[in-house]
Amino acid sequence: MAPAIYALCFLTSLSCALLLLRGYRGSGARLLLWSGLCFAGLALNNALLFLDEVVLTEVDLFQVRNMPALAGLMLLLYGLIWEAE
Repeated sequence: MAPAIYALCFLTSLSCALLLLRGYRGSGARLLLWSGLCFAGLALNNALLFLDEVVLTEVDLFQVRNMPALAGLMLLLYGLIWEAE
């Protein structure tokens, strides 16, 4: 059951990223760009979670898989703080 949930989380994050980036391309609203990049990082985090927990069970990828999520959240924080002007 867990692999299906990991895959669904990845697909949901990827869908959100694609929709937000498509919205940015159409409207040019910078907050959509930062949000889309954040969700892209979260999607990569979920893909690495799937690899860590399902495919590569003998290797611990905890540090590696959290880096894309941290980078995505930092991009969103940057967009919220500095683009609010």
